[in-house]
Amino acid sequence: MSSDASDASVSTTSTSTQEVSTNLQVRFKTEEGKLLLLLPPESNHGDMESPTAMTWTEIWQQLKQRLKAGERFWQPKTEVELIAFDRLLDTRQLQEIAEALLEVELKLEKISTSRRQTAVAAATVGYSVEQKSVLSTLSQTPVEKVQPLAEPLYLQMTVRSGVEIRHPGTIIIVGDLNPGGSVIADGDILVWGRLRGVVHAGAKGNSKSVIITLQMEPTLIRIAEQVARGPEKAPVQFYPEVAYVVDQGIRISRAKDFAKIYR
Repeated sequence: MSSDASDASVSTTSTSTQEVSTNLQVRFKTEEGKLLLLLPPESNHGDMESPTAMTWTEIWQQLKQRLKAGERFWQPKTEVELIAFDRLLDTRQLQEIAEALLEVELKLEKISTSRRQTAVAAATVGYSVEQKSVLSTLSQTPVEKVQPLAEPLYLQMTVRSGVEIRHPGTIIIVGDLNPGGSVIADGDILVWGRLRGVVHAGAKGNSKSVIITLQMEPTLIRIAEQVARGPEKAPVQFYPEVAYVVDQGIRISRAKDFAKIYR
């Protein structure tokens, strides 16, 4: 690739070294019209000889250098997805990254991470979040067998318009899901508040997943492959309700009635 094709033995070694080196750097990558910002992972699975993970100070210095070097190549107001892998980031660090991107007219929109704490921090600040398993973020090799669900993601917040929360397990939200916001879970979805946005439980095809909320007013509701729209008129009274799949599609019942049938 970047090595001289006339020296095959040198080319093989150089490419391998380059791949390891690249994984330990802050990188920008364009994919399907999006600009991805990739941070080096904290752990390098399977490579016992890899250097010690980079510190936040080292990452920050590299990021500033990359932004300065590539500033003239990016279109203003380009949206950026941060691929954080298994790196632990708090709200302060996420805001610092967002501010650094704004200085070159880039806009941080979404955080992809395998760390629960990073996902919570990103959602708290108001970014769209996709939490992935460590294997899926650190490896490009697809895993054939079905993976167990991740631990539930617990958020105490309001999911506002434009924010998407995605998690490979159950999502529990103590707060409201506003119109324009969306929650996508491989497991169940529990919204302890008003559910007025888009929800998709059992996103990987589990039709046994359920959606539970105190006030069910979804814009769109999905469980596995089943889809239903919310009622055109808001109910006069609200009760805790459960959405689940039956032979005819998605059914919504009062929580107390659902408990009698399925306990």
